[in-house]
Amino acid sequence: MAESAAYQKDVTADQSAGQEHDQWPSPDVALQQSAPVPATVGRVPMSLIGKAALAMWWDMSDSHRSEFEHWHTHEHFPERLGIPGFRRVTRWTSADGDEGVFVMYELDDYEVLASPAYLARLNAPTPWSARLMPHHRNMVRSQCRVLESGGINPARNALTIRLSPASGRDQELRAALGRMSRHIPFEPGFAGLHLLRHETPSIPATVEQKIRGNADGTADWVLVVCGYEADALRALAERELSSESLVEMGAARGAERGFYALSCSATPFDIADAPAFTTAAR
Repeated sequence: MAESAAYQKDVTADQSAGQEHDQWPSPDVALQQSAPVPATVGRVPMSLIGKAALAMWWDMSDSHRSEFEHWHTHEHFPERLGIPGFRRVTRWTSADGDEGVFVMYELDDYEVLASPAYLARLNAPTPWSARLMPHHRNMVRSQCRVLESGGINPARNALTIRLSPASGRDQELRAALGRMSRHIPFEPGFAGLHLLRHETPSIPATVEQKIRGNADGTADWVLVVCGYEADALRALAERELSSESLVEMGAARGAERGFYALSCSATPFDIADAPAFTTAAR
């Protein structure tokens, strides 16, 4: 009887909480947003959800890491995934024990990045968001079109490479990495390979950017390789995707690599029943 009463109390609390977070998508809306998208973009097979992505890197100190992950998972994920066109978000943290964080949002299309719904959130951060934004150090934020995508996302491990094509070698580099996207994801230890290209939307600086001091950097092209074996990713970075190999493919020198471990991933359906946070009290 005590267990039954406790269960009923929890159900009642959940129902009451549901009345307080109408800003998050309902299950029906979440299902609609998570509906399958075409399997191809043009003639290129795609495995990321949608035609665009937002890729971000920053450092988060150990002293703020616990609160950051709580906020990012339980407030920021639901907030962003409640915006039309946001299809999945994945967070990885540095596999080398440093302060690095890598986050990728998969989007219906590039226009989502300048949509009124997204800009409204960027220009009206919650109190909890506003307090944590200054602690996102060394932010690199790339608003991207998906050029190539093969295999699966996410996976336990990720290798990111921030790179640029050498002058006049854009198509050559894309073709070489596109060929890799059609075979690397299906080799032992790997799961997916995705190539993104940054384009800056024609929008004014947002409130969130101003809180961060208008100091966000960008990565020109972004290569994300996912796998279930960390050693396989490191071997790939030392051989097929070494600095010299990338230059031979058509990349400019100076590519930056990072290795990450999966922290959390969600779609709109996953957070359809997420409780709202009273952020003003945080």
